Amino acid sequence: MIRSVKLSDAQEIADIYNYYIKDTIITFEEQKVTAVDITKRIEKVLVKGYPYIVYEEDNYIIGYAYVNNWRERSAYDITLETSIYLKNDEIGKGIGSSLLLALIKESEKINIHSLIGVISLPNKESQRLHKKFGFHRVGIFKESGKKFNKLIDVESWQLILK
Repeated sequence: MIRSVKLSDAQEIADIYNYYIKDTIITFEEQKVTAVDITKRIEKVLVKGYPYIVYEEDNYIIGYAYVNNWRERSAYDITLETSIYLKNDEIGKGIGSSLLLALIKESEKINIHSLIGVISLPNKESQRLHKKFGFHRVGIFKESGKKFNKLIDVESWQLILK
């Protein structure tokens, strides 16, 4: 089931996210996070009135998603960036789709104009997910990040909501 995040979810969220930090290029973050770090991040999203949701099954969080500022300047407040992370062994079961659909609906409720998905490449699963929900690839930034001594391309995908 999908529900709003609680601050008490921070440790489970950190555990999910730390896999992506340690073992993938999906996030460019390189230092593991703690529950305290995640709590602060959750608070920063919620104080703005933006959705931060989790997918819970049998009292365990198996995925989470949120939107946050795409850019910091106030003119960009109509556009938010999506973030979705799942436990690695839960990918391909429709959970990401459920979370993204919920983010889209919640973003529409708060009058957001567009959503941006930022995808480090390669990541065919994320590309398929964004395409499935009507996002369009709007750009690619070549070799714009470096992790594990590898230069990484980043794609931007956009969905116009209104």
